[in-house]
Amino acid sequence: MSGAQGQQEIRSDVVLAARNIAKSYSGIQALKGVNFDIRRGQVTTLFGENGAGKSTLMKILSGVVQPTSGEILLDGKPIVFSSTTDARNHGISIIHQELSLAPNLSVRDNIFMGREIIGPMGVDFAEEERQVRELLKELEEDIDPLTPVEELRLGQQQIVEIARALSVDSRILIMDEPTSALSAAEVEVLFRVIRDLTARGVSIVYISHHLEEALQITDHAVVLRDGSMTASAPRSEIDLAWVVRNMVGENYELGSPPSGYDFGPVVLSVRNLVVPDPAGGGYNVVDHMSLDVRAGEIVCIYGLMGAGRTELLETIAGRLAATSGEIVLDGKEVSHLSIGERIARGLALVPEDRQRDGLVQTMSVGQNLSLASIMEFTRGIFTSLKLERALIDKSIRDVTVKTDGPDAAIGSLSGGNQQKVVIGKMLATDPKVILLDEPSRGIDIGAKAEVFRILAARAVAGQAVVYTTSELNECLSIAHRIIIMRRGRIAAEFGSDVAKEDIMAASGEAEAA
Repeated sequence: MSGAQGQQEIRSDVVLAARNIAKSYSGIQALKGVNFDIRRGQVTTLFGENGAGKSTLMKILSGVVQPTSGEILLDGKPIVFSSTTDARNHGISIIHQELSLAPNLSVRDNIFMGREIIGPMGVDFAEEERQVRELLKELEEDIDPLTPVEELRLGQQQIVEIARALSVDSRILIMDEPTSALSAAEVEVLFRVIRDLTARGVSIVYISHHLEEALQITDHAVVLRDGSMTASAPRSEIDLAWVVRNMVGENYELGSPPSGYDFGPVVLSVRNLVVPDPAGGGYNVVDHMSLDVRAGEIVCIYGLMGAGRTELLETIAGRLAATSGEIVLDGKEVSHLSIGERIARGLALVPEDRQRDGLVQTMSVGQNLSLASIMEFTRGIFTSLKLERALIDKSIRDVTVKTDGPDAAIGSLSGGNQQKVVIGKMLATDPKVILLDEPSRGIDIGAKAEVFRILAARAVAGQAVVYTTSELNECLSIAHRIIIMRRGRIAAEFGSDVAKEDIMAASGEAEAA
């Protein structure tokens, strides 16, 4: 085979190509002459930190926005997508990182929104329901199609988002952080579906901050950094170190347990806490659980999806009600207090779903940062803008938010910086105990390192830190103590020197695998 013939074979395998794509926003260069190929029947994984340009490139390829310059080739022919509908009509679908579901509508109505199946008597709801059941069966998820989306847990909502994309007969499917809220078992099912799709010739673009997980499914990897493509290689030529090196220029560590000081007294005490399933499943998601946390201590709570981690933190923070048990903060019972009263006493929660529970999308960066502390600079009906601005400026410095300024729209920030705003908002209340539910969900390795650095510094300053995670590397980073939850109870407790295998065995992950 001649070189020209081989090159032609490579080109014929590319179903969609981006050539010299550039995109500017108000003079800021988000993409700088990117060349990107999507190969037929393969998984092309796109790596990069928050702000590297991944989402911008995918928005261009799916018709959400137009490039400033460059062109897109579909089957070798130039094409311009005027909208997402136009791109979808050409066989390109996207699953966005932030869920775009209508919470008040059913699973069925969300999946067929804007694409209703019309029969002789109007919308054929029965056929829509039948197709939804088939999609959910393929994804091995037992969800009633008529269930309102707002009643589903976050992982199930993610499955619905995936099912909606699969319901469109796409040639190219872009998945932006599709597993960010999924359990290990759900990820395995999704990977089986992906391989079934690629076997049928569907091309997948896969974006994930779960680097090791993404390497399991990729056929070809591309790395973006600061709007430029820094590396591209087939799976056989890369490993985790290659990905990290090309993403951030060095091997970032998430840190180690801070040392050189003594823990203070017990500041948070949970005694025999019982929390029923919020969805009415008839069982306890937190089952007679007890836990003490000392000032200056960092405790990681690890467990599989459904272990009760989120429900535990939300109950401590006042978002869920316990049927029995006590929550004691700094020696005083707080179980009867409201969320606001617990915040005032020194208890702060950074929720798992930052878009739904952590941020107000219509507010600016500064307004989001000051929201939880507003009573500190409010007297009667008057607010001291000077004091508020001082708090905002300090928070931006403390948690290193990269922003054009306090007045910037919260939606203009990358996922990592949005998460730092949520953390900064709660830290501004000067809490005694900081609770964080999956603090690194949907953020890149560099942003993760910054977040964990902030938490370590807070522990050294004497605050207690409790965070949940479903990632082993995060579990083994800055925590002094690791609590394993399983079926609502503590299954094991370890120090920072525990082996990964012991954590997996205690959590049931080895069995699930």
